[in-house]
Amino acid sequence: MLKKIYKIVIAPYTLLLLYLMFLGMGRFQYEDNLITVEPVFSTIKFIQGAMSWKDIVIIVIGNIVMFIPFGFLGWVFPKLMDLKSLVLNFIPAITIVEALQYFTRMGIFEVDDILLNTFGVYLGWLFRRYLEKRLSC
Repeated sequence: MLKKIYKIVIAPYTLLLLYLMFLGMGRFQYEDNLITVEPVFSTIKFIQGAMSWKDIVIIVIGNIVMFIPFGFLGWVFPKLMDLKSLVLNFIPAITIVEALQYFTRMGIFEVDDILLNTFGVYLGWLFRRYLEKRLSC
């Protein structure tokens, strides 16, 4: 039952997430193409300079949590059941999305976003495995 619900929900969820990444949450088009390629350090700088904990939660934790559902993609695409296949397919896909943010100037290409999003997928993959063992999905 859980797999059927997931298969129905993941496509609209993906569209919602893409909307948020390009148009939602007060997005605007930057005058310049922006890129941040300092892994981890840019997130640390962001946290140090954040105006509130709410900003940190929305940006940093959001970049992880919002991608947890993609750890379940093996339910839709059986070839993505193992972690290696899932990650090796996810990283190019999220890199393309980040590149589109860069080229459209509707966001910043950030290496940390790729890392945080991939960590979210990993957590989702772990959670999927846990559910499968517990609930016999």
